[in-house]
Amino acid sequence: MTSMKAVLVDDEPIARKILREELEFIPDINIVGEADNSQQAIEQIHSLRPDLVFLDLQMPGMGGLEIVKRLDDPVLPCIVIVTASDQHALQAFEVGAVDYLLKPVAEDRLARCLDRVRWLRRNGGGDAEGIVGIQNLPPAELAIRPRKIVGRIGEEYFLLPSDDVLAFQADRELVWIITPKQRYLAEQSLNVIEQKLGGQNFARVRRNSLVNLDHVIKMAPLSSHRWLLTLDNRQEFIVSKRQARAVQKRLSW
Repeated sequence: MTSMKAVLVDDEPIARKILREELEFIPDINIVGEADNSQQAIEQIHSLRPDLVFLDLQMPGMGGLEIVKRLDDPVLPCIVIVTASDQHALQAFEVGAVDYLLKPVAEDRLARCLDRVRWLRRNGGGDAEGIVGIQNLPPAELAIRPRKIVGRIGEEYFLLPSDDVLAFQADRELVWIITPKQRYLAEQSLNVIEQKLGGQNFARVRRNSLVNLDHVIKMAPLSSHRWLLTLDNRQEFIVSKRQARAVQKRLSW
């Protein structure tokens, strides 16, 4: 088993102590450094080159998200955010965090987080999108890379390849991410999601639904202006009169 070097960053000594004691029972984790402020954190990440950083979001001066943005090494560690609030989860994933843990961190939740980190390292991924140093890529190169969709079940956040998402469906204030095996709650509105997926093969089929056209296996007319789309999981979506022409054009030769 390959050992992973870890650095703990938190301005609260007790929080670091609790996390350190949990990690010391895990054979493949080697804690090589601790930092209680942002400058010390950046210096330790540069000098110690850890595989994994547990990073508190809210610290005096520069916060955890800003620390991640300041890292400019060609190869970045896996970043795991550890915080008392879930309000910054989406921003954490957008800057490259691989997981988002809420304090106090439960033992089983920490174990699942480390499983995710191990999987990413085996598959060549250093951050949330499996891309090393994504924030340093030129905009043109970044634009053509597949995005990950952030979905939530309970207190856990999952990074979903956009190709695996069948559709997004709004239900009042909630937006559901539909995959072949599971539904997740989205962290953004349908309009924002559609904007961020610009250039990929998603289409608005009606006001509350955004469908991945790559998963459409059948289209059948309901009337001269309405279509019924069937996805490869057999779920059906009615295309509104307003969207029918545009959707038909994108699906037809």
